[in-house]
Amino acid sequence: MKFINCIYTAALGAALTLAATSASNAQDKYFRAIGTPHTPKVQVSWNRYHTNLALEEIMRDMAKKHPNLVKMESIGKSFLGNDIWVLTVTDFKTGKPEDKPAMWIDGNIHSNEIQGTEFTLYTAWYLSEMFGDLDFITELLQDKVFYIAPTINPDAHDYFIKEPNNQNSPRSGMMIFDNDGDGEYGEDPFDDLDNNGHITMMIRKSPTGRYVKDPMDPRKLTMVAPEQKGEYEMLGYEGLDRDGDGVVNDDGIGFYDPNRDWGWNWQPDYVQRGALRYPFSVPENRAVMEFVMKHPNIAGAQSYHNYGGMILRGPGAQEDIDTYNASDVRIYDAIAKKGEEFMPGYRYLVVYKDLYSVFGGQLDWFYGGRGIFTYSNELMTSYLYFHKEAGRNNQDEQLKVDSYLTFGDAFVNWKEFDHPQFGKIEIGGFKKNFGRLHPGFLMEQDAHRNSAFTIYHAYHTPKLSVMDVREVDLGSGLKEVTATIYNERLMPTHSSQDLKYKIEKPDYISIVGAKVVTGFVVENQDFNKVTEQKVNPEKIAIDNIPGMDAVKVRWIVSGNSNYSIHVESAKGGKASWKK
Repeated sequence: MKFINCIYTAALGAALTLAATSASNAQDKYFRAIGTPHTPKVQVSWNRYHTNLALEEIMRDMAKKHPNLVKMESIGKSFLGNDIWVLTVTDFKTGKPEDKPAMWIDGNIHSNEIQGTEFTLYTAWYLSEMFGDLDFITELLQDKVFYIAPTINPDAHDYFIKEPNNQNSPRSGMMIFDNDGDGEYGEDPFDDLDNNGHITMMIRKSPTGRYVKDPMDPRKLTMVAPEQKGEYEMLGYEGLDRDGDGVVNDDGIGFYDPNRDWGWNWQPDYVQRGALRYPFSVPENRAVMEFVMKHPNIAGAQSYHNYGGMILRGPGAQEDIDTYNASDVRIYDAIAKKGEEFMPGYRYLVVYKDLYSVFGGQLDWFYGGRGIFTYSNELMTSYLYFHKEAGRNNQDEQLKVDSYLTFGDAFVNWKEFDHPQFGKIEIGGFKKNFGRLHPGFLMEQDAHRNSAFTIYHAYHTPKLSVMDVREVDLGSGLKEVTATIYNERLMPTHSSQDLKYKIEKPDYISIVGAKVVTGFVVENQDFNKVTEQKVNPEKIAIDNIPGMDAVKVRWIVSGNSNYSIHVESAKGGKASWKK
């Protein structure tokens, strides 16, 4: 028996040594790259696009592996009954989420803009995986909360991925309308003639054609000079005329634009194409609106679109220019211009001035309707390819990318096809997942940079502290207590729009444990200029606590009891001080 025990002990020791050696060897396989998790609990490849099923699996895994940091909930149903998932990311041990300043982030309001989904999810993943390893992220999640909705258009998100589409379709959700006005709904959708999952282009030889194929690169179609004769005519995207109206594929999904459906400066469809019936008639948008209304702690917001490499702010229309007060614009400018520094190729622009007019846009509702500092980033820019500005849809650049970076994976070479209506044609062109969308090798870098921008924005939502408390003995058992409340970040507790329309309640500064005789807001301490609050003086209402600035309040109290001071702000969170 003693011999057997010796053998067992030796075997156990050898096994433990082998296990330790294996663990050591496993650790030796990797050397931590700066700025990214070393051994993430949730393994995700950020060089690909995920379906709804994969997204849900990743989100559930995050919530399971980080139970004190990530919660997952459905905030409503889409038109087709899919859940609209939101991740709440914060350090739940340091307070209730609703008591912390919040950052809202969403993506994929337009169905073909699917990298926004990946970028939002990357943000949740990075925050939860780096918590405890990076002091900055740890402190950020102790102070703030992130509400992250990877896709607010889940129906069309999967439709774009799984069904034949081109780079620009569909932009709507999955409601079907009579787009061509013939009294029938959705009877002429896309036709994938070559069954490759992509809707590319159709061309045909014609004696009156205006295009020729480049003899050095047969992929490339070039328009000839006005006095020259071409060889090919363009027939548009591949498909059939199913309803006999002389137009190919003119009655498919949509058309409506979920980003023209929001209840700020909304205009009907004859003014703003795609506006649908009335504000928030799109069920997915209505779910987001109701969530935001229930969470007054949301101080900053970010939505992700594509394409163009832009950091956008409102207003969407020129007539709304006065909504954006100069003091708020200074904050918008400070955050966005910092973003330009660490997002190469991205430019800070104003929607109405630098792009076009948008009525009923999400960007304007968040700020105009809720007083939330909000940006919309147009993701992907061709600058990321060769670090040169080439312009949007530059065929020469795109073909160069296909040759030297994706090695033919971005382009469908021209092939002959016998079309029942056009005769002998050729089908080919760029795939749906190229152009507007990042190639896989560019995704993680740009996801991280854009996440860094939203993190910087979230960092500058208000952070309040009771900076200083001073007592003056007034005699006869009375004391004067003056407290200084400091906002350590750029953003005020109330934007100018918030103050103008009294969107959120005032901030409150309370003294507890002392018998209050009267209370004041200190307008100017040097000249002892104060305004008395005669009703409920123990709880002083403050309209706003500006960014990187302070407010002062004062009480006259009686007695020598200990007391505490508490600050409560919808968008600024809570702070306290105890004597």
